[in-house]
Amino acid sequence: MEDERKSSYTVDEALIALGFGKFQVFVLIYAGIGWVSEAMEMMLLSFVGSAVQSAWGLSSHEESLITSIVFAGMLVGAYSWGIVSDIYGRRKGFLITATVTAGAGFLSAFSPNLTSLVILRGLVGVGLGGGPVLSSWFLEFIPAPERGTWMVVFSAFWTLGTILEASIAWFVMPRLGWRWLLAVSALPSSLLLLFYKMTPESPRYLCMRGRKSDALDILEKIARVNGRKLPSGVLVSDNHHIELEEKLDFSEDTKLITSARENDIGSEKSGVSLLMMLVSPELVRSTLLVWMVFFGNAFTYYGLVLLTTELNSKNNRCTAPEELPSGNHQDVSYKDVFITSFAEFPGLVLSAATVDKFGRKNSMAAMFLVCFIFLLPLVFHQPQSLTTGLLFGARICITGTFTILYIYAPEVYPTSVRTTGVGVASSVGRIGGMVCPVVAVSLIHGCHQTIAIFLFEAIIFLSGICVCLFPVETTGLQLIIRTTTSGQAGSSA
Repeated sequence: MEDERKSSYTVDEALIALGFGKFQVFVLIYAGIGWVSEAMEMMLLSFVGSAVQSAWGLSSHEESLITSIVFAGMLVGAYSWGIVSDIYGRRKGFLITATVTAGAGFLSAFSPNLTSLVILRGLVGVGLGGGPVLSSWFLEFIPAPERGTWMVVFSAFWTLGTILEASIAWFVMPRLGWRWLLAVSALPSSLLLLFYKMTPESPRYLCMRGRKSDALDILEKIARVNGRKLPSGVLVSDNHHIELEEKLDFSEDTKLITSARENDIGSEKSGVSLLMMLVSPELVRSTLLVWMVFFGNAFTYYGLVLLTTELNSKNNRCTAPEELPSGNHQDVSYKDVFITSFAEFPGLVLSAATVDKFGRKNSMAAMFLVCFIFLLPLVFHQPQSLTTGLLFGARICITGTFTILYIYAPEVYPTSVRTTGVGVASSVGRIGGMVCPVVAVSLIHGCHQTIAIFLFEAIIFLSGICVCLFPVETTGLQLIIRTTTSGQAGSSA
């Protein structure tokens, strides 16, 4: 029996043997461009709303709608593209999302009125909802021992996107206006389409679907590009490999609670059955907690982005919304937005330093606590320099929690439902993104800063509690495979 195991290997074992090399660098850059695209599209919401309000004489609620509709679209897209990629493949999933994002983003620059702008920005949101597909695709090429570190590096592309968008807005908005900003921000998604033919399908997904010969072709290509050799023997599915491990009675410390039933691996699934797996008895606790933390992270992160412009805007005065002067893009403090965007770099460094050393759960819980502390003084009006500093510190922490959450979430789902699980969780987070403009824009405009900050604090506190309640710490464990019908956990050793 030991000889049978040695004569075969799984995708996990192959990736460990091949290491992180030139092939993974290409995958990192390609997926990273998609992350840059999403970050730019999200950051531009900080600038476009006030500019369009000024140009078209919109109310504060109509201004908030321009932001909220993007998150509404992302809610739909995150759910839809996750299921598409789990059923039809990762490549098809991010091909459609890139096409929708690039097309709708560019066309929105020519919107003649609010209705057309809202519709097109909603479509952009649908496309942006495919972001978790790219992150899961990248994750499935990374050797388990290096997964945490490289996912943090991957997250750096989001930070690059936010800083790039702040820089472009600083230059474009005062000179060319918001339409040019929308058009330029659609370019990164177009690059994904340009290099699409060069992208490989995930070998883990192919093997899970029973297409082992296709998976082997990609693994052999990785071996050639990286200058390494595959393990000896034949490639087998994770399910077959676990059966061998169970016969050999492997120790429990190599195993992790998972959700996919043994007879589900590799089978064709509908969207409904994939969703039912997420709320199965083995995963329901993790799923609900992950949803709540995604909501809290998204609400807080995008709220901080909007608060940077609202609290430091010349229009931020204690007046009713109807008494406010019409917004002007020149009232936006581009310098403050640019400065707080750089907070994401120390946030990434902080997450990289803690994610493997202290674990996913402890790291996120500590960062939520510090974020809570940074925001507390903003219950009362503060000088602009102090406000910028406090928002800078809070954004460091929330960037760190978001980064680690995007590492943790894919690790608690099996390959068969990974992108669906992360996609649905991300879509729940988009609900937080839809709600936060009401808090960051409407409440601030209505002279309710104290209420707005207290609401942020409550959500941050609850998110930290949910992190502490996560049932499993995934640090150092290989990607999830399946659970037996008795609930006994299994993963590749």
